[in-house]
Amino acid sequence: MTLKGKIIDDYIDSRFLQEKIHLKVYLPGNFSTLYTYQLVIAQDGDDYLQKGKLATLTDVLLEEKQIQNCIVVMIPYHSIEDRYNKYSPNGSKNKEYIRFLAEEVIPHIERKYHTFELANGRTLLGDSLAATVSIHAALEYPHTFGQVIAQSPYIDQKTLDALSSFTKPELLRFYHTIGIHETEVVTTKGATKDFLTPNRNFYQLAKEKGIEVMYEEFNGDHTWTYWQQDLGKALISMLK
Repeated sequence: MTLKGKIIDDYIDSRFLQEKIHLKVYLPGNFSTLYTYQLVIAQDGDDYLQKGKLATLTDVLLEEKQIQNCIVVMIPYHSIEDRYNKYSPNGSKNKEYIRFLAEEVIPHIERKYHTFELANGRTLLGDSLAATVSIHAALEYPHTFGQVIAQSPYIDQKTLDALSSFTKPELLRFYHTIGIHETEVVTTKGATKDFLTPNRNFYQLAKEKGIEVMYEEFNGDHTWTYWQQDLGKALISMLK
């Protein structure tokens, strides 16, 4: 299928990260300055573009009117080490990356495009560690990011603690999926971890806190095969 929308290369000179960050911005085929758009920000930007087929999928869902008009910002990572440093709660640039999302990406996009300024018009998207940083960004900036699509997030005690201390459950909505075979996942650091149990604990805690969560366990493992299959449903759930 030929892409009806277009992808524009954009850049931010981040004062928090002290580097130039590449953004790949998807604009729908019917883009107009007269419209107001939902905003989706995808960590693991190149992975979502290539393995997740995010732009093509968004084209299809928009054409079928299954989702509202949206702009998708995809943020690639440089390397596995760079990804860990920015996305992991234990990463050396994690706090700076979250500030970059809230305090640099949002103003930058709003200067260029007419997007909804309320938090529920902004969705963070990620898989694994990219989902983890999306969750933390929403917990830290709930008035900025009101929705999270978390596909098989890495959940450790830091993330559970951040959720435990969160006091504004009415501001957030989560779409949260995890595979029933994600019990022995090899992490970036080479350790083997059970992802399923911590994800179940996160979901139960979020539910107890009163956060709206669309939670599902799929029959699969920690791979793009299943995240790509789930992505359309995720977008429809959050952007309908």
